[in-house]
Amino acid sequence: MASLKKEITLIGGIGQMSTTLLGTGLFMVPAIAATIANQDLLWAWWFLILAVCPIAMTFAALGKRYPNAGGASYFVKMAFGPRLEKAIALLFISVIPVGVPAAVAIAGGFAQQLLPSALASPVIAQLLIVALLMAVNLAGSKSSSRLQTAIALGIVLLIGLFLYKGDISGYDVAPHNLTAIEPSTIGPAIAVMFWCFVGIEAFAHMGEEFKNPERDYPIAILVGCLLAGIAYYLFSVVVLKHHAYGTPQLNTTSVPFLANKLFGSQATWLISIMGFLACFATINLYTQSLSRMLWSLAREYKPNSKMAELSRQGVPATATISVGIVIALACVFGHYSGLDIELFLTLANGIFVVIYLFAMWSAVRLLQGVGRYIAMLALALCLVVFFFIGIVMSYAVIVLVLLWLVIPKFTSPA
Repeated sequence: MASLKKEITLIGGIGQMSTTLLGTGLFMVPAIAATIANQDLLWAWWFLILAVCPIAMTFAALGKRYPNAGGASYFVKMAFGPRLEKAIALLFISVIPVGVPAAVAIAGGFAQQLLPSALASPVIAQLLIVALLMAVNLAGSKSSSRLQTAIALGIVLLIGLFLYKGDISGYDVAPHNLTAIEPSTIGPAIAVMFWCFVGIEAFAHMGEEFKNPERDYPIAILVGCLLAGIAYYLFSVVVLKHHAYGTPQLNTTSVPFLANKLFGSQATWLISIMGFLACFATINLYTQSLSRMLWSLAREYKPNSKMAELSRQGVPATATISVGIVIALACVFGHYSGLDIELFLTLANGIFVVIYLFAMWSAVRLLQGVGRYIAMLALALCLVVFFFIGIVMSYAVIVLVLLWLVIPKFTSPA
């Protein structure tokens, strides 16, 4: 049976994990959450980071014990059987036409600033990004992890420059007035901020490609989440101090606003480059994860199909190209249909929360000792986020129920 190449190192894994979490969220979420929670935003980050810790620890424990390209769906299979595994796998795959094109559209907005005028239309920019995704993914996971590590270093440097030019002091960094926190705003803010830690489930698909998964995979998840959390927190401090939030337009342009205020208009090109790279890093890992999900299902249930084959670079080429085609078609449809990007992101967020819920539930059944208790806490925290998001969760729930009903029970081939 074909196996993926084990090429991802610890440093490469940390780079992939952190850039996946920082991606599109850094350019929207701190300002949107600040508009909701105002000065309570810093406390909200403390609460969320503490809440994410058991979730990250549980994914790390599962990945260490069950390193598989199937990711969360494989964990579900081990806990609940193949029928629910396929439902969760297809639920994750259903993100392709909603979540990924939304991220591509955001990246395309930055890319348009860098392209010559003849190519600077939204559709062309997005299709060029899809083509670049294909090139990077087909080159192999080693090249991809190196690229993402370089992007991670660039994002850290950029945030450091914002802190330096923003004249941030220790007083600005520390949260204040714990007793004056407004619970009615903290909850909705955390529900929005949870988007920043969507990506752990995608990284779960990469466990099989680590050189030393038992040692490096858990460390990559935990360190990557910690670095991303610190980066979001510190950037939120800059957003609060310089009031780069408060209106829908300012919320979506907070980074260019801060760059213009702190560095001048000459920094526009730098923000466009970093914005594009940060968004690309997120899309890149999701493209990898989705292609490996398709390949994993084919390897298990249709091992003789083209989808189950690997290229000379050890890449599931057919699955990768299939994902790229769907993304390209969804980008074209999204542009010409005029559907709102925020709608796509909201629908995708609900899908991710459901996947997190089932992954944590699986861990409760699969893990023992302290790990099981941490998984129980993580499951409870995911349920809290589920209810915070509210009615939007109905889309993901309905899709999962439909998938469960239409997927017959089946067994693996002998």
